[in-house]
Amino acid sequence: MKKALICGVSGQDGAYLAKLLLEKGYEVYGGSRDAQMSSFKNLVSLGIRDHIKLVSININDFRSVLQTVLKIKPDELYNLAGQSSVSLSFDQPVETLESISAGTLNLLEAIRFSELPIRFYNAGSSECFGDTGTTAADENTPFHPRSPYGVAKAAAFWQVANYREAYQLYASTGILFNHESPLRPKRFVTQKIVSTACALANGNSESLTLGNIEIARDWGWAPDYVEAMWLMLQQSNPEDYVIATGQTHQLKDFIKVVFETVGLKWEEHVRIDTSLFRPTDIAIGYANPSKARTQLGWLANYKMEDIARQMVKEWRV
Repeated sequence: MKKALICGVSGQDGAYLAKLLLEKGYEVYGGSRDAQMSSFKNLVSLGIRDHIKLVSININDFRSVLQTVLKIKPDELYNLAGQSSVSLSFDQPVETLESISAGTLNLLEAIRFSELPIRFYNAGSSECFGDTGTTAADENTPFHPRSPYGVAKAAAFWQVANYREAYQLYASTGILFNHESPLRPKRFVTQKIVSTACALANGNSESLTLGNIEIARDWGWAPDYVEAMWLMLQQSNPEDYVIATGQTHQLKDFIKVVFETVGLKWEEHVRIDTSLFRPTDIAIGYANPSKARTQLGWLANYKMEDIARQMVKEWRV
């Protein structure tokens, strides 16, 4: 039985990845800063909390990381931890950089120090690319991040690449474009849209206040994307991969589908507040996931319209 350690198991991706690995017969350890105090509500909602061996690990503390790695001796280690909100990163740039960049470095160094044959997955982000205009970003597209979150993810990406090349670690980064699910917290715009639209459909009189709805993104389905993470660590050689659907839509297209699904016209309920615009933002994001399709045999099963409808369905259950 393979052992996997997931740092950041309480988040959206961590919970879906834990479920996938359990289904594949893994012994799954879930890392959290304080495993005794965390509610792990995402694991509870998926019905898997009692099947995960929960451990306390602070990835910003090298001793904590090394002790955990040496104790568990995982075959695979997935780094999904760290501050995960682009918007919040503008308010907390220092915490964002430390939790993502320093945390990743500690994990890599612990693996190197342990000398164990651990395969390492790092959660990268399309935010590293910045605004590429109409060019579809792939693994060779230069980075030009436009947020503290993107800067931190870019630093972590190069740390992984350096440890792979300098120390021959099996370490890969998945450069994931936006991916959503019902497990998203309400601070994420897609869940904010879904929850408010459902409330309106149930008779709530509140309006939906948003920032820039003209932005365009490649939106995927989180359970699809965690399968790509697993596939990366099953390859003969470690490489980096762009994970996306290959289709880009404006945020207002997502809004339209959500409101149509609940039987409302979005124009009657959405209010734009320019104070919610980010200091710097990516106007549009295109992705080219052909390497993942060719080498991993991975394809996104859900498109934006499917995701919007599924999120509404889950919210109303």
